[in-house]
Amino acid sequence: MMSTHNHPYHLVDYSPWPLTGAIGVMTLVTGMVKWFHNFNMNLLILGYIIIILTMYQWWRDICREGTFQGKHTILVSKGLRWGMILFIISEVFFFISFFWAFFHSSLSPNIEIGINWPPSNINPFNPFQIPLLNTIILITSGITVTWAHHALMENNFSQTLQSLLITIILGIYFTILQAYEYYEAPFTIADSIYGSTFFMATGFHGLHVMIGTIFLLICFYRHNLNHFSNKHHFGFEAAAWYWHFVDVVWLFLYISIYWWGN
Repeated sequence: MMSTHNHPYHLVDYSPWPLTGAIGVMTLVTGMVKWFHNFNMNLLILGYIIIILTMYQWWRDICREGTFQGKHTILVSKGLRWGMILFIISEVFFFISFFWAFFHSSLSPNIEIGINWPPSNINPFNPFQIPLLNTIILITSGITVTWAHHALMENNFSQTLQSLLITIILGIYFTILQAYEYYEAPFTIADSIYGSTFFMATGFHGLHVMIGTIFLLICFYRHNLNHFSNKHHFGFEAAAWYWHFVDVVWLFLYISIYWWGN
């Protein structure tokens, strides 16, 4: 039933999803322990299934609240914006830790790696091959997602759909090239501090690209269902902010690890 309030805040309805989410995380962690010790993945897979179902249903409810029930007022949207900003700041510090490890090791390489950088017997990637192509892809995707935002602000339905689709395709293309680069890599994550910092930084960035692509894919689906208007589209804005963050992190990765680190 629809109810009226004399305040602009969103008092969340009773929901089972925090409980099922906690059960899913507990199952996942327990399943990881079981996998490490007994090489059995059954509990781990069950944990993933519970978490994925919880995420789907929880976010479905949030879409309903914001789109159909009118609970995302201006004040609530402002709070959501601040939440997304703080989340991206936390992600910035997450990547700072990897850059810190990289520069700590590369600016003062120790004797175990031959007192040089890259370490002895490491054959790094040519920064002007796949890494440069990936840089062009991500910069282009940043332009297309901005195009989508401007088209949405101008109520241009078809251009928003087209530019979102191009951005999603570019994100998938980037991921395929990154996977190919990993497959062809002449070193592994176990090859000294170089391999560790390289695969941790680029691997987590690749994971963020995949999450951002799914984020944009959901926005594409929701836009196709007319969930967004030029005044009410924070879900898309959050996805665009996240994608721009992923672009900026890649530029730092390319300049420092691929180019300067070579």
